[in-house]
Amino acid sequence: MAQSGENRTLIFFTPDITETNTVKRVQEFVDNGFAPMVFGFRRGRYNSRFQPEWPHIVLGATRDARYWHRLRALIGAVPRLLANRRHLRAAAVYYARNIDQLALALLARRLFNPRVVVGYEVLDIQPLFVATGWRGALLRRIERFCLRAVRVLVVSSPGFYKNFYVARQRYAGEWFLLENKLHRSVLAAAPSRDAPPPPRVDGDYRWVVGYFGLIRGEATFALMLRLARQLRHKVLFRFAGIFTTVREAQFRAALERQPNMVYDGEYANPEGLPALYGGVDFVWALDLENTADNSRWLLPNRFYEAGLFGVPCLAVRGFELGNRVDRARVGWTFGEPLEESLVRFFETLTAADYLQKRRRLAAMPTSAFVADDDAAALCRILGEDTTQQALVVPIKRRRRAGDAAYLRRRPS
Repeated sequence: MAQSGENRTLIFFTPDITETNTVKRVQEFVDNGFAPMVFGFRRGRYNSRFQPEWPHIVLGATRDARYWHRLRALIGAVPRLLANRRHLRAAAVYYARNIDQLALALLARRLFNPRVVVGYEVLDIQPLFVATGWRGALLRRIERFCLRAVRVLVVSSPGFYKNFYVARQRYAGEWFLLENKLHRSVLAAAPSRDAPPPPRVDGDYRWVVGYFGLIRGEATFALMLRLARQLRHKVLFRFAGIFTTVREAQFRAALERQPNMVYDGEYANPEGLPALYGGVDFVWALDLENTADNSRWLLPNRFYEAGLFGVPCLAVRGFELGNRVDRARVGWTFGEPLEESLVRFFETLTAADYLQKRRRLAAMPTSAFVADDDAAALCRILGEDTTQQALVVPIKRRRRAGDAAYLRRRPS
């Protein structure tokens, strides 16, 4: 709880104002006593019809994976920063998602607010960050430079910290694990997690697999297409969401030839989640887009959505998500050759084995899928009374009991 007279103004720099993770994070800041104002871009993609109720400044428009376009957009945003310098000067915290937004935040800090606390959030390790050429090396060097001014690095998966920020970036500062859990407002729409699976309308198929959200990865879709052909009369694949790195024309053409693959269009999040997850037996979480790095390290949104709604995940064995699923025994994981493993699974799985896994998933605590104490702990850390010295040297001060479990330092 904020004390009287304490500055709780937070500027959130985001690459997409209406994206669901942005909306969720703003809600969490509000829940924990901050007064957020969002500075961000529009991408005209998933959830683009959302109209924010909170104060926001549109800095321009960008596109996924169009890095030169994004650089021009960043340069074009500078006059808007100048025009809104009053808000930037008044803020106690800058919170930036992704390296381009961090660069804007640090520019604003240098120009208007040298003592502001800066948090840096990373939800994915983009391919260019791990590229072996000069572009990747330059981007990593830029990020290492920017990290020196960051109060805390926030990552959505421990795999990002271990495999990239320690192994590649040699980051030795404080970091915080904030998984892609759902905002607690979604609990109102979630069914009882110990209830039996609802009856499906797709009675002609033995199993229904859902893939919801960002539809990405040509290799992922190609595997699903091959499985659909082999399991034509046994498994139905349902898609919903928006296309990113899967070409929409190719996707739609394939579905026209494959009756057991169905696309239900875009959906509202979280309003559309109950209907989506209530109509499937499994959630597809085998991400094959960047198997050497990001896909191997991430913990995706769909794991938490599926878990809350009681639907087991299918994941790749040995990946960060696969390890999580195997430890909790709440889904199934598969090794190479993936196609053969998955075909054998669907042809041999019994209803009794499926229900046993589903009951184990239902027994997990809601906190495994819905953010609560972890979001509050991050907000306490960001709200600490820092000094200019604390921004450039390791911070040592008393914190509330329990916060040490969230704020971590790389072992010396």
